[in-house]
Amino acid sequence: MPGLIRAAARTAVIAGTATSVSNRVSRRQANRWAQQEYENQQRYTQPAPAPAPAPAPAPAPAPAAAPQQDTIEQLKELGALYQQGILTEQEFAAQKAKILGS
Repeated sequence: MPGLIRAAARTAVIAGTATSVSNRVSRRQANRWAQQEYENQQRYTQPAPAPAPAPAPAPAPAPAAAPQQDTIEQLKELGALYQQGILTEQEFAAQKAKILGS
């Protein structure tokens, strides 16, 4: 009989150890799954980052000297035409006013 009790006790210890190990593995897996689920929820519930602000528009370029030069050149040509007698005084005055925009 002592051999039978010893075998039963050994079987009980082995079964208990197996159950304990199995429970530990199950808890560890459950914790890992819970952690993964938590991370997934955090990843998908975080608000989306704010869109980047639109770049500031480039400052308007300073007016070039070309329009003034163009006006001056037109007035010089107009004066030359008047000096040559090609334009009358009225035509000269009208064209000058047109060029100056007044």
